[in-house]
Amino acid sequence: MTQQLPQTPPTEPELTGVRNFRDVGGLPAADGRRVRFGRLYRSGHLAHATPEDAAFLSGLGLHTVFDFRNSADHKLDGRDVELPGVRNVSIPLSDPADGAEFWRMVRDGNMAELRSILADGKGADRMIASYRRTILDRTAEHSRVLHALAEDSVPALMHCAAGKDRAGLSIAVALLAVGVERDAIEADYLKSNDAHRRYRVRRSDTSPAGTSPEVMELLNPLFGAHRDYLAAAFDTIDSTWGGTDRYLADGLKLAPPTRERLRERLLDGV
Repeated sequence: MTQQLPQTPPTEPELTGVRNFRDVGGLPAADGRRVRFGRLYRSGHLAHATPEDAAFLSGLGLHTVFDFRNSADHKLDGRDVELPGVRNVSIPLSDPADGAEFWRMVRDGNMAELRSILADGKGADRMIASYRRTILDRTAEHSRVLHALAEDSVPALMHCAAGKDRAGLSIAVALLAVGVERDAIEADYLKSNDAHRRYRVRRSDTSPAGTSPEVMELLNPLFGAHRDYLAAAFDTIDSTWGGTDRYLADGLKLAPPTRERLRERLLDGV
């Protein structure tokens, strides 16, 4: 019998205009299998990709790029660069009107305004509520993504603005569907905190006062990956559906044959 050799993880590229890019290959899944390298990628938006970045991404053989940003994100950062032969699918996972004034204050507010909306745990509370709401309210969107992956959409890249929250949850849902344990999903999620991956905070006041240590500390709950956020999403799955299997079957309408096709597309052999 031929022994299966372990996959060698690819060298992670240094992309200039795309933050938080990585291959989620190698994560352990059910039945001793692992997520295949070169199947599922995640990142921040591609709007500022350089020609060199675009050439690298084009060389991945991508079938589909899933963009989870909304129209307000597109207005702020721009549309993704076009990658030849790659299908771009826009599936907004947030309403552009939701929290518009809040995010305006994040960018433009003075210290008193920032303290009023973020201090004393209010920033973290907002993020936890957002993760719970995304799991509860975006079942149709997550179902659409998983069915697309099962049919024909891999290799795929999922992204939002920072590649942390909306993309992070979508990646988590896909990994749950193929049997990746929650602690492994969390470990990948927390990589978004690495200094070279983090979304660059944009403030209209770029003076020392506008980007002071206190300001950055207040903003950290919004722009950092925190295990409590992902735990809230998992808790919502458990408290609403009673666990992952019922969430996938009843919440996302994922039939057993579709889950099996997902495993075939995303996992290595036994």
